[in-house]
Amino acid sequence: MIRPLKVAALIGVCAVALAACGDTGSTGGQARNGVWAAGSSTLFPFATRVAENFARSSGGAAPRVESLGTGGGIQAFCQGVGPSTPDIANASRPMKASEFDLCQKNGVTDIVEIKVGFDGIVIATARTGNSFNFELNDVFEGLAKDVPGPNGQFVANPARAWSDVNSALPNQRIQVYGPPPTSGTRDAFLELGMTPGAKLIPAVAAVEAQDKTRFETLAHTLREDGAWIDSGENDNAIVQTLTRTPGSLGVFGFSFLEQNMDTVKAETIDGVAPSADTIADGSYPLARSLYIYVKKAHIGVTPGLEQFVQEFISEGSAGRGGYLQDRGLVPLPADQLAAERAKATAMTVMSRPAK
Repeated sequence: MIRPLKVAALIGVCAVALAACGDTGSTGGQARNGVWAAGSSTLFPFATRVAENFARSSGGAAPRVESLGTGGGIQAFCQGVGPSTPDIANASRPMKASEFDLCQKNGVTDIVEIKVGFDGIVIATARTGNSFNFELNDVFEGLAKDVPGPNGQFVANPARAWSDVNSALPNQRIQVYGPPPTSGTRDAFLELGMTPGAKLIPAVAAVEAQDKTRFETLAHTLREDGAWIDSGENDNAIVQTLTRTPGSLGVFGFSFLEQNMDTVKAETIDGVAPSADTIADGSYPLARSLYIYVKKAHIGVTPGLEQFVQEFISEGSAGRGGYLQDRGLVPLPADQLAAERAKATAMTVMSRPAK
């Protein structure tokens, strides 16, 4: 005869075992109480606002939103299917082919990519600081770890002041606070700022023609001598640093600029200032698209997931005049938003990215 206490213990062991097994099921395993989204610090305030609205209107559990950086969020998303992994990865750049492959390897085979709006990357200073009009090649020449030397060889970047890079820029030390390698803002800054800037310099452009891998290394490797300072995933922390560190510049998302116009100002790039209009029409050189990636296997398993996605791209949130625009999101044109909404409704699975 088995004593009651032992029966209870056995039931507990079985329950734990079943829970563990349920976490690996191909349909997403046991349901969580609510939606879990993780990733970009740029999307964090937008996703948080959607989560607040969704919780109020649905009466369900408040979605969990984490700021891990785009790379960190996609890594967590791609670890597998089940309640121990996020339903959504928030990203301030497109998913890479290597990340897509990691997802596939771990059983995350059906991924829905949804563009939710635009943002711009700004180079900013405190409102009391000097004004800059950067050319794209200035960005590379000031912040690249290695630059062309006098003998045609690449050397450690010798520039100490911005006037060393371009005499039209202020005679101010090069000190830029920006996001770390896990950040989508960092990736986008490299692709939209450093890479085009590098191509404008003949000696670097010549490398691209001969060795694309070496060119990418040159274009994507930032200074490590204190001129560029990794400042974590919190863009607000960079904003605050600018007001405490006279003469410094910061790289962060346009939405954070809009929220802090009383303390910081954006510098122009090739004569164009970042604004909702210049970002939406692409005339601002550092404009980018923002995405959410949805795990299709969790639809119908995680309560409220499908409804949360629909709320994210609804007219009232992501449309012109929507509440996300109030937080700094630059809305998609109406036809593009309608296309993304149709994709979300059909849960259309993405193809492998080209790179």
